[in-house]
Amino acid sequence: MTTQTTPSTHPLVRLEGICKSFGPVKANQDISLDIHPGRILALLGENGAGKSTLMNMLSGRFKPNAGTIHVDGTPCEFNSSKDAIDAGVGMVYQHFMLVNSMTVTQNVLLGQEDSFILHPKQMQRRVGELAKQFNLRIDPAALVADLSMGERQRVEILKLLMRDSRVLIFDEPTAVLTPTETPQLFDAMREMTRQGKAVVFISHKMEEIMDIADDVAILRRGRIVDSMKKTDITSTEELASRMVGREVILEIEKAPAPKGKAVLEIDGLSGNGLKDISLTLTRGEIVAIVGVAGNGQKALVQTVTGQRAPESGSVRLLGKEWKNFYTRTPWKNTISYIPEDRLGLGTCPELDLIDNVLLTTRQAFAPGLFLDKKRAFGAVKSIIRRYHVQPPIPEIRARQLSGGNLQKLVLGREFFRQPKIIVAEQPSQGLDISATEEVWHRLLNARMKSGVLLITGDLNEAFQLADRVAVMFEGRFMDVFDMSDTAKVDRIGQMMAGMQ
Repeated sequence: MTTQTTPSTHPLVRLEGICKSFGPVKANQDISLDIHPGRILALLGENGAGKSTLMNMLSGRFKPNAGTIHVDGTPCEFNSSKDAIDAGVGMVYQHFMLVNSMTVTQNVLLGQEDSFILHPKQMQRRVGELAKQFNLRIDPAALVADLSMGERQRVEILKLLMRDSRVLIFDEPTAVLTPTETPQLFDAMREMTRQGKAVVFISHKMEEIMDIADDVAILRRGRIVDSMKKTDITSTEELASRMVGREVILEIEKAPAPKGKAVLEIDGLSGNGLKDISLTLTRGEIVAIVGVAGNGQKALVQTVTGQRAPESGSVRLLGKEWKNFYTRTPWKNTISYIPEDRLGLGTCPELDLIDNVLLTTRQAFAPGLFLDKKRAFGAVKSIIRRYHVQPPIPEIRARQLSGGNLQKLVLGREFFRQPKIIVAEQPSQGLDISATEEVWHRLLNARMKSGVLLITGDLNEAFQLADRVAVMFEGRFMDVFDMSDTAKVDRIGQMMAGMQ
């Protein structure tokens, strides 16, 4: 039986006067914050507000330029993530750091000083008992390569719990979970607080914060502008308004769009993990592909965007077979791809914002041999202004932007091209509520002249934007249906888990 720990009035972690700059960009300015044992602190703010930077300092990845981190009342200086873990502070990142060829147990105990003296069955039993203690359903003997994204996240959590972490930081943890897995994660987080641990929860989803948080702290432009108990907040609308400083209503009015010709036709596509995929996308509609990450969405996107040739079946874009479209037509002017991996695929981190915009728009500014630099610079400044990219400095490198601001730059660049096909992969992931609202409006406007293939794990996003939905599981479509079919809409969560 679990013993419940009474939350302490003394903070487990205290941040005092924390400052951090990257060149001219001030990411955090004079931040002071208390994190209490036995409580869940929700940290929220708009993109570029400084949330991830602040938590990266607490978890040892960055060093502050000024200020002090106290753990149990003792000043600490973290020079690495190991220093933070040794002090009891760990972070579960959005991108997992696991060895796919190893088992759950081997990943959890990797690097543990005493793991080499344990028998494999003892190690499995030890990991299994820990998982059960915190309501984390996982098979200790399973290979990581065979796990769903939600199960892999549990392995990352177990790695921290095995190292006796007392402060656990979760960065957008529900982005990779199904609707049924999110409550399971929240149960585990509540169990952590019952056992006296402190949890920091970074999220842009207001409903989740209202469900799970005890305390809330809001960052804006690198400063804490508001902090409160969750019980002092009356609604998600009030919380959203406090975050952005104005009223935000994520209810999109979807004007009817004239249906045009088919822009994408997929018939019997198989191979590369795909199984008999068929779909038609027309101009004037948004088709959402929903499903837990790792169920074939990536292979489908790579095929549609020309990164991988179809093994079997037919793919036609704008009436042309895949090979003819990508080898014999100026396809760059007709299809835009907004990748999930905005840093690795969407941008070049070491290039400035001007060159990153020119990666896919150069032809618009170089009709002949020479680039019209003045026009290009003006267009980049316009994109930065219209999409509220912060900081608004065209000359800074892409890696200096927060994830959300980098996504806004990619979106602005791809919409600038006015393509006939848009493939948008998790377009609002990591965006704050205000930026999400703007992206949704732009996708709906784009569908007036384009066909939009939307790949998303956010069901609310699919509900708000899609005309039709395809539910993907283990490389196949469980079903493709119109959003007016309420009986099927109500069963999306079950279909995402493989149930017909």
